[in-house]
Amino acid sequence: MTHPKVLSTTLAATLGLGLAIALGAAPTASAAPSSGYTAYAGSQQEAKANKAFYEAVMKSVAEKRAANPGALAVTVVYSAANAPSFRTQISRSAQIWNSSVVNVRLVEGSNPDFRYYEGNDSRGSYASTDGHGNGYIFLDYRQNQQYNSTRVTAHETGHVLGLPDHYSGPCSELMSGGGPGTSCTNAQPNSQERSRVDQLWRNGIASAFKVS
Repeated sequence: MTHPKVLSTTLAATLGLGLAIALGAAPTASAAPSSGYTAYAGSQQEAKANKAFYEAVMKSVAEKRAANPGALAVTVVYSAANAPSFRTQISRSAQIWNSSVVNVRLVEGSNPDFRYYEGNDSRGSYASTDGHGNGYIFLDYRQNQQYNSTRVTAHETGHVLGLPDHYSGPCSELMSGGGPGTSCTNAQPNSQERSRVDQLWRNGIASAFKVS
């Protein structure tokens, strides 16, 4: 849950609790330390990054959905194979979102729309995309020891579903991330966040039918 950095490439967009530098491949942990996140309240750059991540996942999902247009909800497939230490938290965050919204469903499987990775990174955890349908969520070991790990995972997954950070929000707001401090353990999206995701993916269902 770190202060986002300035993005140095136009070919990739990264967001979440920290920004990545090398995108489109497995994440690395060589970034410079950040100065903190508590005073950060979002930026135009971050909003664009979040939109890029959502659109990349949506594109991947839409291509698959064209083959199964009768489904009531959009299915987003993820892989936790590269984050075995967090398999329980990843599964729990998927359950949280699946029980909170109706227009999108997260399932683990092959040919994923995005992947989870784990490791050490001074920037903390983050969500990243190269803008071409290849996305991942990186889960930092140290951060997940300091903060409630299911909250961190559910928060990052919220980016996949189209939600931006809002660090100045209360603990009851999942996308407030690390803003409320380490004592905040809430891993549930509030009613506004649930409604927003359903709205986005209801529109996404319509978009999926347009894929040829």
